Amino acid sequence: MQAPVSVKDKKKFLQWFLNNYQLKKRESVWILNYLINHHEILENVHFVHDAKFCIRSVIITSQCSKEVPFRFYKNHLVTTDAEKAFHDIRLNQHESLYIQLNFNKSNQNHMYASVLEENPYVPDDYLITQQDKENATSILEYSLFKFKKQQILAQIDRTLDEQNREEFNRLVKELHALENKIISQPSLQEQ
Repeated sequence: MQAPVSVKDKKKFLQWFLNNYQLKKRESVWILNYLINHHEILENVHFVHDAKFCIRSVIITSQCSKEVPFRFYKNHLVTTDAEKAFHDIRLNQHESLYIQLNFNKSNQNHMYASVLEENPYVPDDYLITQQDKENATSILEYSLFKFKKQQILAQIDRTLDEQNREEFNRLVKELHALENKIISQPSLQEQ
């Protein structure tokens, strides 16, 4: 578990950020300055990635980033009105506020990394790519194929022991059909 970021560190970071980046919306500067000057609010501020998933969050963007200038999310509603966000922050000082800052090379910035926290609202499957899903499906299908093949081979052995030619022929056809099905699936051939 990650240790909480101190108010002092958050304040220091925000001051550094405002001194080094020009923001796309001037109201964003007001909001960040307001946070710097209100210790009790800053206690409930958390810097995160993917703030859009949070119950109450702000996305603020610098001029050097191509991201949206400003977004405020509350209970799955979104607005670009920074004044509404400011009033909500002012009126609900004891609620958690998650902030995502978009600026050039933010993912490589040690100052930002020092205050970043894990986002508790990101869905578990959010970072799973389509390729990951396809690979998982392919592995599952291949495992099912191996299992079915082992079952059929065990049944074939049993029919040989019992000298049951009719059942043997049926199972051999079933095995060939199963193998042909796998051959026709390119993703499983590679395994």
